[in-house]
Amino acid sequence: MRVATLFGITLSLAIGIGGVTVPVTQAVQLRDGLVYFVQPPKLVEATTTYKDVNVWGGTYYFTINVPENAGESLQKVTIAQKEGVENIRYNLDDTRAFVGTRDAEGGLRDRKETQLKLGAVTNERETRTVSVNFDPPVTPGQTVTIALRPVSNPSFSGVYLLGVTAFPVGEKSHGQFLGFGRFQFYSNRGSWWFP
Repeated sequence: MRVATLFGITLSLAIGIGGVTVPVTQAVQLRDGLVYFVQPPKLVEATTTYKDVNVWGGTYYFTINVPENAGESLQKVTIAQKEGVENIRYNLDDTRAFVGTRDAEGGLRDRKETQLKLGAVTNERETRTVSVNFDPPVTPGQTVTIALRPVSNPSFSGVYLLGVTAFPVGEKSHGQFLGFGRFQFYSNRGSWWFP
């Protein structure tokens, strides 16, 4: 394995073996110890089981692909509410994660052998951010889905944007913003038009 340092940034290089070039997958680490993904994960989709306001028993799913060449395992994901009239509250103890995605019928492909063990799941009220820690971290080359359970859907209709950020393993890791989960909640009351 060959590693080079350029301007205080540690980079991994490809190794030639018998005429074949094999990429070395090692995270980028700055001189101050800050760790980055070589290739960041991707937010594949964000979906909800119910789109009506005030519904209980819903689940918000966030599917993330950690590419083979990520360079480091996925340690933590944060989900921060950036837009929406009402602060969403969660049942953090009901948070789950599994390898794979939801199927087209809305069910889960999460047989017990595909469930992932989670570390701490916390909520920071001031920043409206939920942090989900994986224990052990998710290795590169996997697609995982986080199932986050709200106490209920918001009481007010409208668009709610939830920003998703992924963090590699490391004492000092740089979060990579993956994008927004966009949830549109609708009033379940009929609307009437009066002339």
